[in-house]
Amino acid sequence: MRRVFAIAAVVIASCGCSSTGRSQSQKAEIASAAATPTAPIIVFDFVRDIPGVPVPKYTLKIRNDGTGSYEGQALPARTRYGAPASPEAIPFHRDLSLTAATTTHMFDLAAQLDHFNQTCASKAKNIADTGTKTMTYSGPDGKGSCTYNFTEIKELAALTELVQAVAQTLDSGRELDRLHRYDRLGLDSAMTSLQQEVAAGRAVELQTISDSLRSIAGDNDLLARVRAKASAMLTQADAAK
Repeated sequence: MRRVFAIAAVVIASCGCSSTGRSQSQKAEIASAAATPTAPIIVFDFVRDIPGVPVPKYTLKIRNDGTGSYEGQALPARTRYGAPASPEAIPFHRDLSLTAATTTHMFDLAAQLDHFNQTCASKAKNIADTGTKTMTYSGPDGKGSCTYNFTEIKELAALTELVQAVAQTLDSGRELDRLHRYDRLGLDSAMTSLQQEVAAGRAVELQTISDSLRSIAGDNDLLARVRAKASAMLTQADAAK
């Protein structure tokens, strides 16, 4: 029995394993990863849980390399009789990648706002409820967060409009996918509406829904003008990269 224990001890010593089964090099890698500061990230949370809001809750996350995610809960589209197909909100999640120009602008604004380490909600009274918004920043250079319904800080207002314009584009892409599958005749007006939102600056970063646009542009069973609108927006998205 002593000989068995001795052999086991030699094996453990020779492989450099710990009692938990991890080698010394693995431990070093884990410790190094834990010590590495996380990449800077901006998180925008939105909540407006009142009747008629198609997306009452969502979170948009953007890292400083432009990658991120968009997730939340959306109410089902209304049926021809005016009622939603289901009263329950449907969760969604989508990974995304923003252009360098938009990403840089977002993080520049966050820096100007001291990474949201300030009171940002307006003190004005009788302001319409446009939803509870929380802007959060975290990174090796600091962290901060502030919550507001309406703000009078122009940099924060600009950042809010920008992140909501990204969300609008992603919501439009999700609706285009639904219409392409279930209601192709509805695509014409939806595409026109998206073009108008883009022209007004209320929808940005079209490349985030390029798969949806490409699918529509390549579907010969759709109206020619619908495919042309999709192709035009794809060209616009490519030009912005």
